[in-house]
Parts: sequence; C-alpha cells; structure tokens
Amino acid sequence: MIPPAGANDFLASAGWTDAAILPLAGDASFRRYFRVVAGDRRAVLMDAPPPHEDPGPFIAIAEHLCATGFAAPGIIARDLGAGLVLIEDFGDVRLKEYVEAVPQDEVPVYARAVDLLVDLHRLPAAELPPYDRAVYRREAALLTEWWAPAAGITVDPHAYEKAWDAVLPIVEQSASPVVTVLRDYHAENIMLIDRDWSHGLGLLDFQDALAGHPAYDLVSLLQDARRDVLPEVEAAMLARYRERSDAPNDFDAAYAVLGAQRNAKIIGIFTRLWQRDGKPRYLSYLPRMWALLERDLAHPALVPVAEWVASNIPVDRRHDALAEMAAV
Repeated sequence: MIPPAGANDFLASAGWTDAAILPLAGDASFRRYFRVVAGDRRAVLMDAPPPHEDPGPFIAIAEHLCATGFAAPGIIARDLGAGLVLIEDFGDVRLKEYVEAVPQDEVPVYARAVDLLVDLHRLPAAELPPYDRAVYRREAALLTEWWAPAAGITVDPHAYEKAWDAVLPIVEQSASPVVTVLRDYHAENIMLIDRDWSHGLGLLDFQDALAGHPAYDLVSLLQDARRDVLPEVEAAMLARYRERSDAPNDFDAAYAVLGAQRNAKIIGIFTRLWQRDGKPRYLSYLPRMWALLERDLAHPALVPVAEWVASNIPVDRRHDALAEMAAV
C-alpha cells in the first residue's frame, strides 16, 4: 500500500499540500484507497491505475446518485489520466462491522438499507448500459470457465448456457421496472454516516452499475458473499421490500434467478481471484456461495439450472474440490 506516483503533486494541486497519505484498503480489483489527512480535514484518495481501471464511471454514477438524493462520496478533485480521484471520506463505520459488533441492530440497519433501495427504485434508471441476457450469460459462465477447471471437474458448458436461457426470461419479461442496479450493494460497501437523509447510509463501489431488474441489488444485500445473513432476516427484508415497493407477483421468482446467477458468477470470480490474481483468501467464501446457490436452485423457477448442476457437479465434489484448491 505505497501511495501511487504523483499522489503528492495531485493533492497539492487540489489544495491538500503536505497532507499525510495513510493506507486504507484494497479490493478485488486493481483499485486501492488511501486516507488523506491535512489538519482537521480528511478525504479518501482512490488510486484506479490505467489501463486496468477507469474512474470515469465511478464519478458519473456518484454524481448521479448525489443529484438524486443519495449519499455517494462527493468528488473533490480528479485526474483521470493518472487514475487519481479525491473523494469525500465517509469514515470507518461499515455496515458489516457495525452489525457484527451490535447484533441487536441488524434488523433495523438492514431495514434502512432495504428502504434505500425502495427509494432508488422509484426513480428512472440512470443512463447506463442494460443488464441484459448477454451480460447474465457471460457472468454465469464464470463458474464453468474458472471453478470447474480448478476443481478438476469436466462439465458441459453448452448445456449450462441453454439452462440459463431457459430461466432468464423470468427476469427479462418481469413486470418490475428497469432501475439503476449498483451491482455490489452489500455490507462491506455500505457506510453508516451521520446524515438525516439517504437513510444515514453512504454508498461505495458502484462504478459497474447497469440498468436492470430491481431484485439484483436486493440479492447482493441479503445473500451477501462475505457475511452470513440469517434466512429469517433475509425473508423479513424481502417481505419488507415487496410491501414497500409494491413488487409484482413475479418478483420472488426473479429474485431466485438473479440470486443463482449472481452466486454462480461469484464462485467463478472468487476462484479466479485465487488462481490468477494470487488472492487465496477468497477461497474461504466459497462454502457460503455454494450454500446460497443451492438454496436458490431449490426454487421452481430454477429447475433447468438445478438439473444441470445436479448432473454435472456432484454435491460431495463441491466441498472436496474446495479443500483441494485451498491445499494447493
């Protein structure tokens, strides 16, 4: 976590001369974050190095969210050529750590996060590319492209694709509106902030936003890849969303399909992060992801995909393969 070259000059040009640059966080991408401190001022420096990263979409969605009443970080300064962006600091209280420290607040805090989505989904979608079948198929295929070979399992990818083609119309033909989908709306990307608007929640990591089905971000929140959300909490929050958003009758089926699609995708991504990018800690999340995927596949809407998984990936190999991968 050494500050990027040119950081001091960039900060000086933004009026932060001689600011201290302190390591803050990295993530699953090439992006890194540093806290910048100058006297009583604090901000966050995003290092999104080109050509691997482009901070432009983050800035565009941040400005859209702020303009529509949500707490995305304000943009203080930018140098897109260098991949440096100085943004508002939302502090250190993430939803994940807060509810783990204060478990009695889990339901009310998650209720605030659900209500934020209800508000966001009442608005027209931002001008974004569509979350369409091509994207769904490409993402779901990460399981067969990365997890299956790493696990030493030979599968039929063409039948897998056909199985998804059989269930994706449930999402595509849904009566739900097309909304802004943040795509990584979960406990590590939601900050508790001292605001009396935006439900007191600050939003992070939304640069991959697309225009799609409203169930996707609800799945991201309630079927979290990085922390266990109790099934009864998930059920209560799903019911809360349905009631407050006047969701159509097909919403639960779309939620299950998008849950399965997202969980299959993440299994592939986390395997890739281990195998290609040298980040073995992501293997520890795979048991949770398989459990979530199996639960979604139990929904009647997922029969074609469930049958493919049953015939291509034996239950015991899902867990044996994980142990073998972790031991390498």
